[in-house]
Amino acid sequence: MIRSHALEVRDLRFHEDDWFGCQILTPGTVGKLAREYTPHQTEQDTLTWWRTNRTYQKTKKKLLKRSKFYFLDGPPYVTNAPHVGLAWNKTLKDIVIRYYRMKGYNVHDQPGYDCHGLPVEVLIEKSLKLTSKKDIENVVGVDRFIAGCKRFAEENVQAQTKVFKNLGIWMDWDNPYLTYKDDYIESVWWTIKRAQEKRLLYKALKVVHWCPRCE
Repeated sequence: MIRSHALEVRDLRFHEDDWFGCQILTPGTVGKLAREYTPHQTEQDTLTWWRTNRTYQKTKKKLLKRSKFYFLDGPPYVTNAPHVGLAWNKTLKDIVIRYYRMKGYNVHDQPGYDCHGLPVEVLIEKSLKLTSKKDIENVVGVDRFIAGCKRFAEENVQAQTKVFKNLGIWMDWDNPYLTYKDDYIESVWWTIKRAQEKRLLYKALKVVHWCPRCE
């Protein structure tokens, strides 16, 4: 991660007296090598240095007037903490984003989270010991069930974000898109409306997964 940022600085032709300076190589230890390499401490020192110096924000600002590159982050489900596959996925995305920043692009890098769908619902049903979809209405009530799903999703959004930050993933973590938010839902309906107006929608048959229990 640190090396890629050093390359980024050189590629954009910044000077040592600019906002990064030569300290981009290592936080506070330029030209020095420790006798013992402690990866966890190095990781924490680097993350702290990035945060304290607002390195990500300064990079974004420096490239603000450059050509734009839009990166669409396919959102992970918020059903649990990140697993190895998800960490691998986000790291690959981070590589692409860093590459385009090194090329001098103003990268749109808003992360997202998929907070809807059956996975979250099924987990909440199990936690409430519900045996059927009808129990949602008859036993706990729709409002209470929705509140439980939302709370569960928000907790996992925070947990996943913390892990991604610790991995050094540079995305706009202060401004993620969340699929349960009203503005996101409205944007989906707006897109469908525009597609209908342009006659891009059609009816057809399609094979889909079907769960007898979930209907």
